Amino acid sequence: MSERSLYRPEDTRFAVDAEVLIARLRPLLPAEGLITHEHGRRVYECDGLSAYKQLPLLVACPETIEQARAVLKVCSECGVPVVARGSGTSLSGGALPHPQGVLLSLAKFNRIIEIDPHGRIARVEPGVRNLAISEAAAPFGLYYAPDPSSQIACSIGGNIAENAGGVHCLKYGLTVHNVLQVTLLTIEGELVNIGSLAPDSPGYDLLALITGSEGMLGVIVEITVQLLPNPLTKQVLMASFPTVEAGGHAVAAIIAGGIIPAGLEMMDGPAIQAAEDFIQAGYDTDAAAMLICELDGGEAEVAEQMAKVEAILRAQGAERLRVARDEAERARFWAGRKGAFPAVGRLAPDYYCMDGTIPRKHLARVLKRIAELSEAQDLRTVNVFHAGDGNLHPLILFDGNHPGELERAEALGAQILELCVEVGGTVTGEHGVGMEKIDQMCVQFSTEEIAQFHAVKAAFDPQGLLNPGKAIPTLNRCAELGRLRVHQGELPHPEIERF
Repeated sequence: MSERSLYRPEDTRFAVDAEVLIARLRPLLPAEGLITHEHGRRVYECDGLSAYKQLPLLVACPETIEQARAVLKVCSECGVPVVARGSGTSLSGGALPHPQGVLLSLAKFNRIIEIDPHGRIARVEPGVRNLAISEAAAPFGLYYAPDPSSQIACSIGGNIAENAGGVHCLKYGLTVHNVLQVTLLTIEGELVNIGSLAPDSPGYDLLALITGSEGMLGVIVEITVQLLPNPLTKQVLMASFPTVEAGGHAVAAIIAGGIIPAGLEMMDGPAIQAAEDFIQAGYDTDAAAMLICELDGGEAEVAEQMAKVEAILRAQGAERLRVARDEAERARFWAGRKGAFPAVGRLAPDYYCMDGTIPRKHLARVLKRIAELSEAQDLRTVNVFHAGDGNLHPLILFDGNHPGELERAEALGAQILELCVEVGGTVTGEHGVGMEKIDQMCVQFSTEEIAQFHAVKAAFDPQGLLNPGKAIPTLNRCAELGRLRVHQGELPHPEIERF
């Protein structure tokens, strides 16, 4: 797959003297902490969205907050863009390097500073893996709730940048609901604490603003998350359906029945087959769709809810129900779901993982429409998603070695995201906007709303150096796409064009 130019002219306005920058940065970092040679920089050319590649100008690998602060100060003084990166598992191009900028790797910020079982909190650095937090808290009967499918590899700093969720976010919330406090560095190198150890803090909710800001407002260097006690009881049920639409209706019926499962996931036939071939989780490969429903809490509560869920599923046309017999089988059921993405990777040379969110009542309609759009583009789509909260993850299969297939996959992805907006949803649920969805932001938001986004960005980063060209489109970009939405005929504030 050939490398394409992804940044627009307005995003590459920076005049950078690489030799001067290297001379200023090298003394600030440990040996091998500044990567200048091409083969070393090539390691960082993309994140999990590997169809998008860009070689960074330099890669800085600080080991301490003071080193990171010093790097940011130099970049601010020299007008050099900075893209922060953790594990690089982002699926939206959010960690795509800038051709004129420094890729700031936080991989060495990987310490678990404190587990406080009495306060039920963990203090960690941004490079700590999501799963490592729960592993460290396990001896105390605690865990960290958000669990993206990539939790074995993804870093908590990246989870905050994209506001990641996971299979249990329906009941326990996204990252934004489980983070208490962050310490970040501004582009000028100022160290700022946001949030508190209390459930809430006075003033503006800046913590929620930072969570999901995709590295555009600051560089997070320390995080405090809340830990939850392990549920007394967990029970997992799998249900098979003859059609994807029937499965979608069943999801809506469960929520309408007043039940909030810990997790409620859905996979279509191709995803079921791929996951079973890969994991051997015991899935029903004859099903057109499958739901995995986990209930947790006290024994009596779980037993009562399980009876209600089984009745609802049968009423919605479930052909087969299977309840996990023990913890090992429960883990296998979830392993198949969490391994679905790499499993689907065996079906085609490439796949494009989408991320949109819709009202649950439209699940059946949207899934049917996705199938129609896929057929029109002559591409296969496999559906794996967090059904309980309407967060869709269609996987578009293609072969980037065939001319035009990547472009058709991107066009199909854009149509799916715009379909999500059409039914009252949004262009992202947990993967962020990054490079991938920036054009669809013009569809979802008006120029006045986009102007407000840029105003917030300018308040934190006046020079526009942190992760430029991501997440928020310029007015020109929206106009070129023919997607300019203006309320009451007013033009947006001219400040929008600075970014």
